[in-house]
Amino acid sequence: MTAVAGERAESAVGAASPLIELRGAGKVYRTGKLEFAALRGVDLAIWPGEMVALVGPSGSGKTTILNLITGIDRPTTGRVIVDGADLAAMSEEGLARWRGRTVGIVFQFFQLLPTLTALENAALPMDFARRWKTAERWERARRHLDAVGLAGKADHLPLELSGGEQQRVAIARALACDPKLVVGDEPTGNLDSETGSQMLDLLTTLNASGTTVLYVTHDTRLAARARRIVTIQDGRVVADEGGSHDHRPDAQVVD
Repeated sequence: MTAVAGERAESAVGAASPLIELRGAGKVYRTGKLEFAALRGVDLAIWPGEMVALVGPSGSGKTTILNLITGIDRPTTGRVIVDGADLAAMSEEGLARWRGRTVGIVFQFFQLLPTLTALENAALPMDFARRWKTAERWERARRHLDAVGLAGKADHLPLELSGGEQQRVAIARALACDPKLVVGDEPTGNLDSETGSQMLDLLTTLNASGTTVLYVTHDTRLAARARRIVTIQDGRVVADEGGSHDHRPDAQVVD
């Protein structure tokens, strides 16, 4: 465990405030005269150090929730507060800087740049965020590739890697700036079941070090790997299972 991860794991215990809060969050998409309500007044709190799976049928609003939490999209109504920042109130430039410092994102289809090596892909967020000196960026990128088992393939292009290896690079890239939060939008959806389970092993290890992990999945077996499962249907939270009454990792249930 790194020093940063160790400090994060300790600070998650007894956390007084959620890391993520959706307060009456709604999202309406408009195309001409047509409107589609993807989210309908969602209230959701996720505490530091939690590992949460979002599940539900296609079109239920799961990915929309991730997009709001990562600042990729903005709510039509309500508020989205992540790590104390009210995302709807931030400028696009400020939001980009905040995202680079706070959130690591793992996509279903990897989204690696095909002309960059695994090492270069893993270092890219540090370049965008302009964090650390160049030599330190390469050292950190190599360390993250080593953490996901790809130290020997740093110089390989994405097409020279298997699907599982590409997703490992994507996880290394998500870790580049030591984010407090890692989110995955169907991060195992383009992988076979065994490789998908290995990806969840990596996310579980990451969560054990203190990083908050939130992921969308259709696979009930992979959802069960999370300590908390939130079910979304028709743009609403219809079930919230696991953890304690207020979902803080340290909270005790009192009957």
